[in-house]
Amino acid sequence: MSDDSGPLAALHDRLAATEELPVEREAGWRLGEAQALAAEIADGGVDDATVVRRADEIRTLLAAVDGTGDPEADDHVAAARELASRIADRADGG
Repeated sequence: MSDDSGPLAALHDRLAATEELPVEREAGWRLGEAQALAAEIADGGVDDATVVRRADEIRTLLAAVDGTGDPEADDHVAAARELASRIADRADGG
């Protein structure tokens, strides 16, 4: 996965990549919620404050995922956590 299309698209891509992987039920629910929020901001048309707020919500959802039960999904979640944090922290001048 690459950040070439920007952090918002990369965040959505990372979360979407977990969709077909065999993840644990609780993790899957949180990943689905996070993916829906990421799709909203990746599609554009939302203001910066909404982007930051949604990224923070995604960060919170992903923080509750201790593991997915699948190593590849875990890698995507770790990358998505980092991206969500970078995006959410933009409000602090990042």
